[in-house]
Formats: sequence, structure tokens, C-alpha cells
Amino acid sequence: MPNKHNDARRHHIPEMKFRVTNWSIYEAGLRRRGSLTLWVNDEAIAPWRAPPRKTPGGQAHYSKTAIETALMVRLVFHQPRRQTEGLLGSLLDLIAVDLPVPDYTTISRRAACLTPVLRTALPDGPVTLVIDGTGLKVYGAGEWRRDKHGVRGRRTGRKLHLALDASTGTIVAATLTTSGEGDAGQVCPLLEQTEGPIDTVMADGAYDGEPTYQTVAERDPAAAVVIPPPSTAVLGLGADPTQRDRHSSFLPTSEVAPLV
Repeated sequence: MPNKHNDARRHHIPEMKFRVTNWSIYEAGLRRRGSLTLWVNDEAIAPWRAPPRKTPGGQAHYSKTAIETALMVRLVFHQPRRQTEGLLGSLLDLIAVDLPVPDYTTISRRAACLTPVLRTALPDGPVTLVIDGTGLKVYGAGEWRRDKHGVRGRRTGRKLHLALDASTGTIVAATLTTSGEGDAGQVCPLLEQTEGPIDTVMADGAYDGEPTYQTVAERDPAAAVVIPPPSTAVLGLGADPTQRDRHSSFLPTSEVAPLV
């Protein structure tokens, strides 16, 4: 029996107010949800097999494209690796494509070595990037030992840095670091993952510093950087004020040049 004393403080889901008026179209939409359409274009068939290896070591039979395809099929259909191998093989047989299917051990082994690739469709023209990071707590055997036996261990954490397109909210780049690495050092890896021109880079004070401005200038000389400097920031040693100096409150209003 549920506890009735907290019923008033619980989150109540309101009743759906939508009423179906055209049942034939509604039922046709439900049937379309179960339809399966799969096609493989020539750009995916050509690099399916791994190219010949010129360095010492064993020759791989499958390229990254084949492993990523198997992982996407596994993710969409929520299948274990063995079932993924059989499902992918049956799908290729149905569409009459003669391609070898990686076995489940190969999928497991190669998946750990793949670098996540963010395929995003950005709008045409320069984009405005918003960079920020958040801390992640890692749970493992140390947490269980501390809760069970009261053993104090070192906390383990990671930090996730994301670069988003301000107009669409699309994640265009991401890096995962340890808690000991600085935030400003992740600007370069994030910009390397971003394709196309950049109009403005926005971030908080954790990414402040002249190296950040230099990294953005090397990537796109015309890009503007909007990062609020901390209260302890000082002006640069150069005669002319830099873009970072213009963001500081040390310069009088008459000396602040507008950003182009």
C-alpha cells in the first residue's frame, strides 16, 4: 500500500487533454512506428574493410565505419553484442549487401579504442560557440568500501568540457579530463573538433587567460572572445590594449575600443 500521508506533496502527472479525432490517421501513425527502413550507401560500403596496415602489427579486418555501424545498431535496438552480430548480419542479407559482419568480441575490443565523433549539422556561416565545463563523480569499488566498511579513500572525478552552438544549442565538441587539468587548456582541443568559421567564443572566467585568446586567434583571427576576467586580473604589458584588456574594468570608458 502506498503511503497516503505524502500524497499532497507528490508530483501528480496531469491527465492528457489531447483527444483523438481522426482514428484512421492515428492508427496509421502507430503502424509506421514499427516499420523498419535500412539502406547502406556506397560511401559506407567502400571503407567497410580496413585499409592495409603499413606499420608493424596485425592487420585489422574491419574499419572504424564497420564497428561504429554495429554499435549504432546495438544502441538503436537495445541488443547485447551477440544479438547485435546476428541482427546486423540478417539486415545485410535482407538488403543483399555482401559485407562481412564483425563478431561480438571484435565489437567489444574495438569499441574501447574508438574516439567519439560528433557529427553535427551546423548552420551556414560563422557560429557562436559557448564553452563550459562540469564535474563528474566516478563511482566504483572505492565508494562501496567507504559505505560498507567506513574506509576513507581518495575521491575520483572527471570534468566534462562542452562547446555548444549558441543559436541551435547543438553540442559540437566535447573533451573529458581529470580534475587536475586546467579549463583553459581544453579550448584548443574543443576548437580542433569544430568545423567551419567561428564568429564568437564565449566562456566563463575559468577559461580566462592570454593563451585562450591566442588559441582562438590562431584558429580564426577575426573571431571575438567574450570571457569575463576575474577581479584580480591586470592589464597586459604591451603598449596597446589587447582584447582581454578591453574586457577588464581597469580601462576608462573612453579608452575601451569597440570589438569588431
